[in-house]
Amino acid sequence: MRLPFVVIPCLAFALLPFAVTRAQEPLDTVRTVIEGQIRAFLNDDAGAAYAFASPTLREKFPTKDAFFDMVKRGYAPVYRPGNFAFGRSKVEGDTVVQEVLISGRDGKDWTALYQLVRQPDGSYRINGVHMVPAAPGPGI
Repeated sequence: MRLPFVVIPCLAFALLPFAVTRAQEPLDTVRTVIEGQIRAFLNDDAGAAYAFASPTLREKFPTKDAFFDMVKRGYAPVYRPGNFAFGRSKVEGDTVVQEVLISGRDGKDWTALYQLVRQPDGSYRINGVHMVPAAPGPGI
């Protein structure tokens, strides 16, 4: 039995929100992880901030205190952001790169490129952050 022509497009259209939701799913999760770590930094909660780090990052910084000190010294805009907003993102397999636009408390703007990796249990952990000074825009 052949389905009428109108049923096929309707069925494809009905499945579209599911496809969009599945594509958006890792990005929502990744953004929640990043927000959680930033919140932990703002609360000076080294244990909570360290919990968001990937096993690879934990090998480089084997204690929460070593990790927290590294972030304080080298990533001040992430440790104490003024404001932040999510920018572009890229998903490749089990890795997500999420752009985070950050205004530092010193007034300087930054782009933080977060790399997150999906773990065997399906969760995402932060594997590294690359900081880039934002290019100066036109004045107001």
